[in-house]
Amino acid sequence: MNRFQDSTVLVTGSTRGIGEGVAKRFAREGAAVVVTGRTAEDGEQTAEEIRESGGEATFVKADMRDPDDVAALVDATAEEYDGLDVLVNNAGVETNTSVTDATMDDWNLVLETDFRAYWLAAKRAVSHMDEGAIVNVSSNHAKLTMPEMFPYNAVKAGIDGMTRAMALDLGPEIRVNTVNPGWVAIDRTEADLSESKRRELESIHPVGRLGEPADVAGAVAFLASDDAGYVTGTNLLVDGGRTAVMQDDTLPDYSER
Repeated sequence: MNRFQDSTVLVTGSTRGIGEGVAKRFAREGAAVVVTGRTAEDGEQTAEEIRESGGEATFVKADMRDPDDVAALVDATAEEYDGLDVLVNNAGVETNTSVTDATMDDWNLVLETDFRAYWLAAKRAVSHMDEGAIVNVSSNHAKLTMPEMFPYNAVKAGIDGMTRAMALDLGPEIRVNTVNPGWVAIDRTEADLSESKRRELESIHPVGRLGEPADVAGAVAFLASDDAGYVTGTNLLVDGGRTAVMQDDTLPDYSER
C-alpha cells in the first residue's frame, strides 16, 4: 500500500466527510497530504490524526470561493513539499432549491465553490506538476437527479464536462478523471436520518448498504494511481448501483439478501 510514496497530494474540502476519508486514504498509501478547508480546528484535527497514524499531513486554511485563497493554497502545497503530484477537487456545497426558487446568492455560492474553484485549482496546480493526476469529485446527480437540487445538479453535470476538457488540454502529462459518488453516510447526510429511513435506503441499493467515505476514497486513489495509467477523461460512478435502477417498486429488498 505504498502507491503514493514520495508523492504530494492536495485534497480540497478535506476537513470532514468524503474529503477527510480521501486524505486519510492517500496518507495510508504513503503520500504527503495537504488538508484544507475553512475551519481550522477541524482541519488541524484531521492532519493530526493522519500524523498520529504514521502519515505526513499539513493543514492550510482556505476558502475555495476566494480565487486568491485558491492560488495561495496550491502554491503553499508546492512550497511545503517541493511540488505537487495529485490534486483532488472535492470541496462542495449544495442548496435545497428549485430552478424557480434559487436566488443569485444560491447560484453564486454553488458555482463558485463547486465549479469555478475546481478550474482555478487545476489551472494553478499544473504550473507545479511535471506529471500526475487530477481527480474531480462530482456526484451521481450529474446523471440522474431529484427536485429542488438546483443548481447543484447542473454544476455536477458541468464537472463531468470540465473533466473531459481538462483531460484533452492537460494530457499526456496529467490525467484527469471524475468520481461520481452516490448516497454516502457523512455527518450532513445522516443528521436527520431515522433508523427506518436508513433501512429503506439500504434496501434500494443493489449492494445492500449505504456508502462510506472509504468507498469513494478507494475510487479516487485508483484513478490517481499508476493502476489507472490508461484512464483519462472519464467518470466513475460510486453509487452502490443506484444509477442502474429504473423503478424502485420492482426491486427486491437488497439489505435482506
